[in-house]
Amino acid sequence: MVQKESSELPQRELKKRKRERVIIVLSLLAIFILTAGEIHLSRISSEVPVGSNIAIFGVINLIILLIILLVYLVFRNIAKLAIERRRNAPGAKLRTKLVLAFVTLSLVPTMLLFFVSAAFINNTIHNWFNKQVETSLNESMEVAQTYYKSSAANALYYGEQISAAIKEEKLLNEENLPSLKSLVRQKQKEYNLGVVEVYSSQREELFRAANPEVPRGDFTNPSSEDIKVGLSGHELTRVNSVGKADLIRGIVPIYSNWNEHDVVGVVVVNYYVPYSLVSKMKEISSSYHDFRQLKLLKNPIRTGYILTLFLITMVIVFLAVWTGVYLARSLTIPIQELAAATRQVAEGNLEVHLGETGHDEIGMLISSFNRMTQDLRENQLALQHTNEELKSSNAELEQRRRYMEAVLTNVTAGVISVDRDGVLTTVNKSAEKLLLINTDRVRGRNFREVLAPSQLDVVKGLLRDMVLAKQGSISKQVTIPMPEGDLTLLTSLTVLKDENDSFMGMVVVLDDLTNLIRAQRMAAWREVARRIAHEIKNPLTPIQLSAQRLRKRFLSRFPEEERVFDECTSMIIKSVDELKGLVDEFSNFARMPAAQPTPNDLNAVVREAVTLYDEAHRSITFTLKMDECLPPILLDRDQIKRVLINLLDNAVAAIDGPGEIVLSTSYDAELKMATFAISDTGHGIAPEDRPRLFEPYFSRKKGGTGLGLAIVNTIIADHHGFIRAKENFPRGSRFIVELPADRT
Repeated sequence: MVQKESSELPQRELKKRKRERVIIVLSLLAIFILTAGEIHLSRISSEVPVGSNIAIFGVINLIILLIILLVYLVFRNIAKLAIERRRNAPGAKLRTKLVLAFVTLSLVPTMLLFFVSAAFINNTIHNWFNKQVETSLNESMEVAQTYYKSSAANALYYGEQISAAIKEEKLLNEENLPSLKSLVRQKQKEYNLGVVEVYSSQREELFRAANPEVPRGDFTNPSSEDIKVGLSGHELTRVNSVGKADLIRGIVPIYSNWNEHDVVGVVVVNYYVPYSLVSKMKEISSSYHDFRQLKLLKNPIRTGYILTLFLITMVIVFLAVWTGVYLARSLTIPIQELAAATRQVAEGNLEVHLGETGHDEIGMLISSFNRMTQDLRENQLALQHTNEELKSSNAELEQRRRYMEAVLTNVTAGVISVDRDGVLTTVNKSAEKLLLINTDRVRGRNFREVLAPSQLDVVKGLLRDMVLAKQGSISKQVTIPMPEGDLTLLTSLTVLKDENDSFMGMVVVLDDLTNLIRAQRMAAWREVARRIAHEIKNPLTPIQLSAQRLRKRFLSRFPEEERVFDECTSMIIKSVDELKGLVDEFSNFARMPAAQPTPNDLNAVVREAVTLYDEAHRSITFTLKMDECLPPILLDRDQIKRVLINLLDNAVAAIDGPGEIVLSTSYDAELKMATFAISDTGHGIAPEDRPRLFEPYFSRKKGGTGLGLAIVNTIIADHHGFIRAKENFPRGSRFIVELPADRT
């Protein structure tokens, strides 16, 4: 058996050696192929000497070989750790974590140094082959090309000017040739042109004016093809080489005075580009191409430096892995015992106790662990006792919370609380109804974001008064604008403080006084109406009787053309009748008879009221939408009929011309409420007038007393109902009356 094991060991070693040799051969072969390929590519790209290529790429490949070796060693150790971890070997997880920690701690600064150094090297090499030089050379070439294009455009432009002058002055005629020569010489000097030529339609050169600085030996005439194109009516430019210089030539046709489409000659304008400028352009182009070839060497050099840095990085990583493995093995056993004990503590066993192992950091850790378990046992007993007390306290607090929520929910006053930052914490149902807000949407938001600007001004006024009064609470009657009218509230603002007198927030209590103030105002107006009716009605009868007696006794004594006495007495009697009607309205408002409710059919009352108007107002359409499920309800038939007549009068008066009035009834079985509504397509009610509609003596109708809707409101209130005025869409107004239907 022993001989068999001893024979297997050399075989394993042979396989291992063979495998290593194969790896080495493959690595060298890959490096050789890589070096050959790099040298081949470098020869294709530039004319760099072969010796420089071999030196640079030899160093690069050596570094690559070392990097591969280090990567192999690093991954070999990592693979061992992974295998041990997969087999759940004791301490494998701890060793893995320590290795990862060492690698991470070393890798972060190392990679930072690597990237910074690589960037520095890259920037340095980049500065060796500065992009600005390449850009300057490229832009110099572009400037030269732009010069050629600009010169060609100027040649055409000046050619057009000369052609227009020749055409205008008819200088191609034989008798005007001296003037043609004078004009061409003048324009050549004026525009500082190289050579200006004029050709006839038979391609004969009529005249040439040349700049003395242009060498005559270098000048060549334009080709016959170019002249032919010009005579066909087309403009063109050409760049012709003359010796070592260039000519920029523009050819422009000359049109006839008799027929604008006939070409009678051409003007050729030449710019001379001297050899000095042409040679400089060639020098710039040559320098640019030389720079591009030299630039190809920077990538291999930069690659060598970066690979060297990467090699150093891999050395550091390898040392970190080796150090982590070494330290992990020295810490495995005590840490394993500590981990097992910690697992037992996590499972609830606080009776664990570890033996002391020494006075180093591990021993201190185990001692601390033993003290911790002892403290945990003591704290567990204390926590159990505290937990019982907390359960009792939480139950009591929950009971109090429910009681306070029940009180806040059912109290009629609105209650709102905010914390020290102005965030809304409590809004009860009454406050929701009063301020028309949704608690779920506003809770947790600052009150400055929730309130409208006008409402926020009221709150700021209350806070200002509290600060001036230097008190912890304040009560004040305020009026808040709401969409359906102003809301009068008795507001009580109280500051909340804890036992240390620290500010916690505020509580606002809102009591709705709108209906109370409205009732007080209505009572006051009734008293005023009663006194006015009493004081005015008494003298009206004597005045009317006196006017009638004067008319009866003295009217016959005046001739027919004297109608002043007749008109004055008639006016007195008529005005007294009108005052009596007004006084009767006052009396009706001041002494409204008590309602005598009896079971009635509301639909029948509505139909009866509409009958009075249907025939009298043919231009208005009256539409009835009756709820036939409406039960009989207790109401005073005459008073409700009076309400309907008053509302119909207002609806008819609001419609100018054709229109529609819709009367509808409905019944809510759940709320036991009967509702009837009157909507019209008239001019509607202004939003600012809607809150005062039901106040006495408020009217926008010409000749109105302002008592109609006040009487309607009083009748509906006597029936324990409600009346509201809303906007009717798309136009007009809508009055809605709700009456209780559970008192039959």
